[in-house]
Amino acid sequence: MATKPLVAVGQVTSTPDKERNFAACAGLVREAAQRGACLVFLPEGFDYIGCNPAQTLGLAEGLDGPLMGRYAELARDCGVWLSLGGFHERGRDWETTQRIYNCHVLLDSMGQRVAAYRKTHLCDVELEGRVSMKESSFTNAGTEIVAPVSTPAGKLGLSICYDVRFPELSLALQRAGAEILTYPSAFTVHTGSAHWEVLLRARAIENQCYVVAAAQTGKNHEQRTSYGHSLVVDPWGAVVAQCHEGPGLCYAEIDLEYLHRVRREIPVQSHRRHDLYGTIGLAP
Repeated sequence: MATKPLVAVGQVTSTPDKERNFAACAGLVREAAQRGACLVFLPEGFDYIGCNPAQTLGLAEGLDGPLMGRYAELARDCGVWLSLGGFHERGRDWETTQRIYNCHVLLDSMGQRVAAYRKTHLCDVELEGRVSMKESSFTNAGTEIVAPVSTPAGKLGLSICYDVRFPELSLALQRAGAEILTYPSAFTVHTGSAHWEVLLRARAIENQCYVVAAAQTGKNHEQRTSYGHSLVVDPWGAVVAQCHEGPGLCYAEIDLEYLHRVRREIPVQSHRRHDLYGTIGLAP
């Protein structure tokens, strides 16, 4: 029987120290490559997590900057694809807007950038006395969904963190051919403990896709602690891999024959009533 592709999911504790963060991520990528992974997933903020918006903006780079160049070299050296989800990108409009994009970059094993998705749903939440986030105060929202990309593990649909709360995005990616949905994330402890696993399993079940979610974990700086629990969910909704506490890796085989069996047995995609959705209350 053919060997099923192996993917590796990283869990890190990024800080404002970009050099330290790169060393940690590069170590995980090399470890995963030695294990035989064809695709390695890193979380949102793998490059850094700033202490405040000013520091976050100050540390940002363009996709053609030195940090992304080092990751391209890492992909080539290790011969693996890299999902780099949540890169703080200074886009072409940086000079005029002084705002960044939250960008999920996909590199192939030659270090070539094959896709870049800019987060479309920005995380503006206010949990009284617990969590206060306003990503839109310094980040531009992306304006398009990126078509799924063929990789050695399957067709990959790109999303980022807060996007998991919007099933419309994952359904659009599934309709476009996605077999693996990705949610590189930096969930807080409050939201993660309540919603993380159930949201990811729901996206897997309703789309009959694998879901891969690399996560930040632990204390990123004095004002920020992340939930962790990087995981992989199969198309039936079972958690098939999960990281323990602290930085590290978990691994999962991607079984596309199983995915298509699940879709045949419960053919929800062919049962969807697109002729009805969005028409409630509209006159005939």
